[in-house]
Amino acid sequence: MSTPIVPRPEVAAPQEWSFPQPRELTLPNGIAALVHDVPGQYVISVRLTVPAALRFEPEATEGVAWVMARLLDEGTRTHTQRELSELLERRGIALGAGMSEAQLGLDLDVPQRFLGEALELLTECVSEPTFEESEVARIVRTRLAEIEQERASAGRRAFKEWAATYYDPSVRAARAGGGTAQSVAAITRADVVDFHAQHVHPDGATVVVAGDLTGVDVEALLSSTLGGWTTSGRTQPVDRAPAPRAADAARVVLVDRPGSVQSEILIGGPGPDRRVESGWAPFPVLAYVMGGAPNARIDQVLREEKGYTYGIRSGFRPRQVGSAFTVAGSVRADSTVESLQLLGEILGSAAEGFSEEETRAGVDFMTLTAPGRYDTADAIADETAGLAGDELPLTFTSDTIAAMRRLTPADLDAAWRQGVTPEWTIVVVGDASLYRDEVAALGLGPVSVVPN
Repeated sequence: MSTPIVPRPEVAAPQEWSFPQPRELTLPNGIAALVHDVPGQYVISVRLTVPAALRFEPEATEGVAWVMARLLDEGTRTHTQRELSELLERRGIALGAGMSEAQLGLDLDVPQRFLGEALELLTECVSEPTFEESEVARIVRTRLAEIEQERASAGRRAFKEWAATYYDPSVRAARAGGGTAQSVAAITRADVVDFHAQHVHPDGATVVVAGDLTGVDVEALLSSTLGGWTTSGRTQPVDRAPAPRAADAARVVLVDRPGSVQSEILIGGPGPDRRVESGWAPFPVLAYVMGGAPNARIDQVLREEKGYTYGIRSGFRPRQVGSAFTVAGSVRADSTVESLQLLGEILGSAAEGFSEEETRAGVDFMTLTAPGRYDTADAIADETAGLAGDELPLTFTSDTIAAMRRLTPADLDAAWRQGVTPEWTIVVVGDASLYRDEVAALGLGPVSVVPN
């Protein structure tokens, strides 16, 4: 009996896609609410952002903002730490908080039927945390242990040294966002209470809700919970401020780890932020073409041809003002010198232009995968909260995707030449004794060695 021949199905051309636009509300206390109804997404994602910049921390207790954020769900005036933990667990509520350059962010994910209770607990956590002495001491100890773990991680150690080298030492960006061992050890309960009282207010805050809201009066729920949050203070304006680069940033720093069999490499130079006048669209595509996939320029040489690495990635790191284009990954220790030389050549070759094939591959990846990247409620909530926190138009993502579809090789050429400054700050974490002199001979800049 012969097997019937099934005709190959017709594959339709991909349709144009745009990021969903939220319904905009204003709560009674002025908090902006952005609501996405996402049918079928029965775990609701809530994101609350509050303007509060790391640069407002006293230098002697840097890290206090992170400690404060972690303590928000460790007990309130209404519920003890144990009671709160039990309530969150029984209702399947995931709640967390953290700090970025210019804001406090609280993330909440909850089954639809418990959204009202979850919003009540979220409001409690942000408005009436108790910051018990014992809990502050525990979180401080935890953070100190994390700092030691970060020192042991080659990638984290590289980024810490890179920031300290790249930025002017007088600015907050040059120091670890979560503080140093010395500054964290100095944090007391009074410091935590004071930072919360001074900087955590509903003024200027934004809440994003995304998920299946069928039958849910989300406006009423938000108004009766977060909309009733009030404080006696006012938000300190978080003005957009640049982080100046150090005068001697264009150099090589070797972080010495005797005996390391791998070298962690981090290379970075000045780039644009998402408000760049010429448009942001070319820059994610450039990052993909240079080092965003196994078929990108960097991996084609260092991974596929040479076998020096499992993968090296590149990308832009936008800040409030400006960014850095970075290349990061690990290589075999015995290939460190040649890897640095090859990376310098690959980065230098970008100034010679990009091909039609590369451009199309980058554009297709960024535009055709966008619907999948933003297919879930949490991804939609995260993106919307990011746009609101950076004071970008809510159409920014859609506009950027649309602009990407029109990109040509000439657009990528111009964006690289105008947006990326090839003055590289280079950090290598590994056994410096194996390659110090040879790295210096590459002529990449002055070379210094620091202990791990």
